[in-house]
Amino acid sequence: MVLETVKKMIANQLKVDESRMVEDARLVEDLGADSANIMVLIMDLEDEFDLQVDDSAITELKTVGDVVKYIEEATQA
Repeated sequence: MVLETVKKMIANQLKVDESRMVEDARLVEDLGADSANIMVLIMDLEDEFDLQVDDSAITELKTVGDVVKYIEEATQA
C-alpha cells in the first residue's frame, strides 16, 4: 500500500515517529523537513516506486497526503 510505504519512508528520513504521519501532516511545518530532506525523500520515492517526480511537482508536495496522491496517480498512468 502506497500510504504505508510513504509513511515509513518519511518517518525514517525525518527521524520522527510514524504516528505523526497523518495525511494532512505538512512536511516542513509539522514534521520539520528542510529542502535537503525533501530532495533525499524524492530520490528515495523515485527508487522505491520506479518513477520520476517532475521538478515542477516537488513544490506542490506539501503534505504526506500530497505525496501519496502524487505517487498513486503517477503509478496508475
